Amino acid sequence: MCKSYFEMQMTYNDHKDIPGNPSTAKSSSLKLRDSADANSLKVLSIEDWNFWLHNGYVVIKNAITREQAKKTAEFLWEFEEKDPNDPSTWYSSPRAEIQMKELQGTGMVEVYNHQYLWENRQTERVYNAFSDIWGTDKLWTTIDRANLNFPIQPGFDYKGFIHWDYDPETKPQNVQGVIALEDQLDPEMGGFQCIPWLYRNYETWKLSQPKDRNPFQPDTKGLEEHFEKVLLEAGDLLIFNSLQPHGIRPNNSKNKIRIAQYVSMMPAEEDNSSLKEWRINSWKNRIAPEGHAFPGDPRKWEQTRYETASLSPLGEKLLGLSPWV
Repeated sequence: MCKSYFEMQMTYNDHKDIPGNPSTAKSSSLKLRDSADANSLKVLSIEDWNFWLHNGYVVIKNAITREQAKKTAEFLWEFEEKDPNDPSTWYSSPRAEIQMKELQGTGMVEVYNHQYLWENRQTERVYNAFSDIWGTDKLWTTIDRANLNFPIQPGFDYKGFIHWDYDPETKPQNVQGVIALEDQLDPEMGGFQCIPWLYRNYETWKLSQPKDRNPFQPDTKGLEEHFEKVLLEAGDLLIFNSLQPHGIRPNNSKNKIRIAQYVSMMPAEEDNSSLKEWRINSWKNRIAPEGHAFPGDPRKWEQTRYETASLSPLGEKLLGLSPWV
């Protein structure tokens, strides 16, 4: 008997009260790769690999083409009913209430299964980068959204914050990622920020923290000098360890917009039938994930305006529609 959508939601989703993306597991049973050599890497260089181990993040240049980035960005403007050349259209009240209040005003775009998003996920260079990080070819992609982060205006301000999507005390075996869809070379225009120092020194740092501290949001007072603003060009992919404290920078520019797509991959869980069934249904029927940080689109535009995305043979495996052999 086929499960109802509600039954699939209740079965698969263990992210109801945490920020992480519920389209994959919280943590992989396969540990993240801890060693590599030049012959075993497809995309990363040895310098990239060593940077990844030391800093907890790495940038893969030109993971998708600038043309792919441009058409995805243009679609996001259309989906959000905003005009890139008319700032009067940029600011509006959120369509749905989000449980994770810290994300209010960050410009999250509640679209998950459009053709262009899937084309970026199933790009070979994107896939090979995550394969390098995990040390396995058998991966599933997250089904995640995008971001349009506008300059701060009165009534639409965002101070920025640092968080973990998974409690670092649980030692999650997980990574996250983001693709820049336009150049993000101005550190004042919003974009990704992180604290590699805290990533490296977490075990010592936590000893000085109160026992009742928020496990998802570190107190960053006194750590400001350790913040890193990562600058990206359109088409670049940034991958970061889920133990990396991170967040979106406030956009303090006058007229520049940070545009990005969130994408990650982790080892496939082909024996997890409930999760696989939910993922396939999400793609086929354009269903958004539900969770603490995922309010969805009340207009239901994905279901009413767009067709099911066409997948390449690689895309079918990254979804779970076809098995890895």
